[in-house]
Amino acid sequence: MDLVEREGVLAELGAHLEQATRGRGRLVLLRGEAGIGKTAVVRRFAEQVGARARVLTGGCDPLSTPCPLGPLTETAAGLGPAVEKALAAALESAHGTSTVFRALLTELGARPTVLVFEDLHWADAATLDLLRYLGRHLETSSALVLATYRDDEIGPAHPLRAVLGDLAGCPAVHRCEFAPLSRDGVAALAAGRPVDAEELHRITRGNPFFVTEVLTAPAGDIPATVREAVLGRLARLPGPARSAVDAVAVVGSGAPLGLLRAVLPEPGTPWEEALALGVLHTEGPTIAFRHELARIAVLEDVPAYRRVELHRRVLAALRSAPVGPSDLSRLAYHAEESGESAAVLEYARAAAAHASAMGAHREAADQYGRALRHADALPPGDLAALLEGRAFACTFATQVPEAIGCWQRAAELRRALDDGLREGDDLRWLSFVLWPSGRRSEAEQVGRQAVAVLARREPGPELAWAYVNLADLAAYGQDLAAAETHARQAVELGERLGEPAVVVRARFHVALARVLCGGDGWAGIEQAWRAAVAAELEVHAGLMGVSASGAAVLHRDLARAGPMLERTMAYCLDHNLESFRHVTGALLARTLVLRGRWAEAAEAAHAALGRPELPLTGRLWSLVTLALVRARRGEPQVWPLLDEAATAADPTDLFLLGPVWEARAEAAWLDGEDERAVAEAGRGLAVVTVHSDPWLAGGLSVWARRGGARPPEVPAAEPFAAELAGAWQAAAAAWDGRGCAYEAALARLDGDASAVHAALTAFEALGARPAAARARAKLKALGVRVGAHGPRPATRANRHGLTRREQEICGLLRQGLSGPEIAARLYISPKTVGRHVEAILSKLGAHTRAEALRTLGE
Repeated sequence: MDLVEREGVLAELGAHLEQATRGRGRLVLLRGEAGIGKTAVVRRFAEQVGARARVLTGGCDPLSTPCPLGPLTETAAGLGPAVEKALAAALESAHGTSTVFRALLTELGARPTVLVFEDLHWADAATLDLLRYLGRHLETSSALVLATYRDDEIGPAHPLRAVLGDLAGCPAVHRCEFAPLSRDGVAALAAGRPVDAEELHRITRGNPFFVTEVLTAPAGDIPATVREAVLGRLARLPGPARSAVDAVAVVGSGAPLGLLRAVLPEPGTPWEEALALGVLHTEGPTIAFRHELARIAVLEDVPAYRRVELHRRVLAALRSAPVGPSDLSRLAYHAEESGESAAVLEYARAAAAHASAMGAHREAADQYGRALRHADALPPGDLAALLEGRAFACTFATQVPEAIGCWQRAAELRRALDDGLREGDDLRWLSFVLWPSGRRSEAEQVGRQAVAVLARREPGPELAWAYVNLADLAAYGQDLAAAETHARQAVELGERLGEPAVVVRARFHVALARVLCGGDGWAGIEQAWRAAVAAELEVHAGLMGVSASGAAVLHRDLARAGPMLERTMAYCLDHNLESFRHVTGALLARTLVLRGRWAEAAEAAHAALGRPELPLTGRLWSLVTLALVRARRGEPQVWPLLDEAATAADPTDLFLLGPVWEARAEAAWLDGEDERAVAEAGRGLAVVTVHSDPWLAGGLSVWARRGGARPPEVPAAEPFAAELAGAWQAAAAAWDGRGCAYEAALARLDGDASAVHAALTAFEALGARPAAARARAKLKALGVRVGAHGPRPATRANRHGLTRREQEICGLLRQGLSGPEIAARLYISPKTVGRHVEAILSKLGAHTRAEALRTLGE
């Protein structure tokens, strides 16, 4: 198992061993719940120190009558004949353990030793006496004694509790508590797997055993190992305590004590034994499982008839008390599990409405979905309202396929009811979600249909928003004339109806269209965004912030994109606009590529792709970012990313797929496939018009030229236009002015020998091996001989080709130090550290620091 976030513990144990080898022995008590990684750390530590000290390991077993001095018996052979003889005599006579203890202490003082006693929560009395003895006398030995135990399995009356109290004041005794993995730690273990790291952390609470078992089990299943571990502990509980555990599993994590008393027929507190065993624990006035996985394993083990009965008892108990908003979700859940459809509709609809009002769109979508499962007998109008509620919640929870299906069904029901107003509004929402899902042509068709339906009725806010939607689509389609027409219609109607959000959004889309068509609309974008913020139009401000940031990144305008992304991300975080925040993170990763910070970019893009809730726009940016980093480094697994991206949207959508085609052209060129580069660029150029974004069109045209083709005349932004005109100096200067070193180096490949040499230097500094090979080939063609100096001996000796400095930085990364901390330790700049980390990742073929450290550990 990969050891994640345990570097600090290993370092701490190493420091204790260092003291022990100097004659200052230590007893370290390693505590933590089952599966937290105590044994894994001890084993890794034993591997690391095997050459410096004798390592002996013994453990206690979960027997009804434990073996006396069981751990010592297992290690006696390695401790020498004196200990073996004393131990045999003590076991035969059933007394005289003091002789054994003294013999052991003498042996431990003779040579450096790591003595491990595992699972002391199962220890016999004699072993606990030995622990007391060692804690008081170990300080003058050369031994490090490691004793592990599960602190969740030692209740107040457990004999180990008394021993721990006795050892509290002993100077040789030290304690080490194992913390659960953080969200980042879980994400590191889950890297490369199609799982939601946040959800995995929630259900496992960062327990490494549960995390690794879930990752290796079929999707959606509770691993057999987890189930067996949980149910094995339950087997030791008496009947009333097991009933209490079942009730907590049914009620859900955080079961209130009053509710449990109402549900359980047994008097008193039958859950106390489960608490003492560590199966349950208290959280304030509630009782809960330590891990959601454990609760699910128990729930699945409860017979179906008993589950239904328990749910009915819980539902009755909850209904007998005053019902507040926080109770609605629990009532809806137990109503459904009890099979009471009328109660489900009552409570699920109320819970969904409450969640929507609180901005909890994912929870609202779940509750609407629950209500819909019991809505067969509802009138069409009520069913349509439920579908609209779920569709709206799914739209803002980034559950786009579900949103599309619900908007379609709702519109059909409204049409059958001859409710044109709501039909038109449903169609407008359907159009709104179709485009971000990659279905541009459908979005435009449905958007026009919405306007047509609504225009037959008295103009109202619904029609105004339908015009805004068409302006939105026109802006991203780089059709300035259409965007201005639809925005004017929306503004006129919005001002007449007193709808400020309509006016702000319409003006924003006109300004965005001007920017995307090569004009200057940034002042209008800024004005619209500030107006939305001032009017507390939170969702609109978030959407506009993301859209404007995307345009700035698309145009490689880093000076504008940086501050814009920073404020948008902060705004989305403050207002719980998760889907917009995730897209902003994907855009930020793209800026890191432009700035030459490729390792950080790859790490951010890789993390973003692990989020199932990431909208398509964010996913496309992340796919392109990660693919470009891999391609520029000469790494594998480039084309699977670009193939997914190329099929994710309508092939006529230049805004969504233009960057994808450009990346595909570059990847082909870096692979030495110039004809393919031309073909990939040509796919995008086929949909370019005279109104297309000059950054999208110009980039595609330049890659077609680099592949050897004569591209068509297209709009092209400054750096691209200069390069297409053969003015490489102007192109390189323009890229340098924007802080894009890699792009500037590409432009210099068209220059003289000194320019190509400068490009080669830039590529080598970035770790851009394929582009560097292109530069060397160009220099060779120019008759310039490129000198090659072999690696130094220390570099040749390292199997990964790491330099001495890179090896040193890897050691500090293992200790968990950050870039600035490493810089301070080595008296170099953080930027220099970053370059070294880039080189390390490139040589190891890794995309993240965690992946690099795992590679080095193999």
